[in-house]
Amino acid sequence: MTEPKDAAARRAVEPVICYPNDTLPTPPMELYRAARDGAKKISETYAAPREACTFEVPQGSFFRISSVEGPQVGDLNLWNKNDLSERFYSGKTRALHGTHITTGERMWSSFPHLRPLATIVADTLSWYGIDAFGGSVHDVIGTRCDPYTGNLLSGTQYHHCCHSNLTRALADHLGVSDAEAEPRVHDVLNVFMCTGFTRDTGQYFMKASPVRVGDYLEFFAEVDLLGALSACPGGDCSSEHTSDAAACYPLHVEVFEPASGALEGWVAPAKNGYDGSHGR
Repeated sequence: MTEPKDAAARRAVEPVICYPNDTLPTPPMELYRAARDGAKKISETYAAPREACTFEVPQGSFFRISSVEGPQVGDLNLWNKNDLSERFYSGKTRALHGTHITTGERMWSSFPHLRPLATIVADTLSWYGIDAFGGSVHDVIGTRCDPYTGNLLSGTQYHHCCHSNLTRALADHLGVSDAEAEPRVHDVLNVFMCTGFTRDTGQYFMKASPVRVGDYLEFFAEVDLLGALSACPGGDCSSEHTSDAAACYPLHVEVFEPASGALEGWVAPAKNGYDGSHGR
């Protein structure tokens, strides 16, 4: 198409933020930090390289995902343990907070609940910010590596991508078949992954994660949580994923319970207040 005479003027229109978030409920970060100071570890597990693990976090507790042996990214799913239909909603989290999330921001749940599932309370990579390529860490834009896209693009039958890892781990945790578990697996928080969109074509890109041994991302559980974490076959995602080519390392998940009374005054998030009538 021929460029119209007013093309420059159209491009110069200033953007408007779709969802101004200054009216979002503010998480009580000081209370969370104080409760975390006296918390004791109650469980831990590891996601082995190119595998996934599951873990449970009681409401009002904390969980930490750590790099322990080498640079490694992870794909995180979260559900309300008591109602698996309520699960992490990456698209709405992205709309409310942006393409990448960090300390003080939240993982929001699916409709009709739309409430915080977890709040990030500590992030050792918060210093990274947004780099010259437009990349940042902990994204909610990538869906998860999966065998279907791998087959579509290259005809492979690779079974240790994050989607399949999460499916197997959830199936084992629930004691159901892979076919029953798979529909529960959803778009992820890409923990430690460094990603963005190219400036020229708008394509999703990844680059070597800045994560190092000892780095962690820590959360407060706003509801009783069931989590699943896959140690991505891409390792630090510096070159490729959906194969066994990259060096991969385990990820460590620890759960901490605060002392009795440490959360005095805290109120658990209620389900969304929309009346559900949809205009009828």
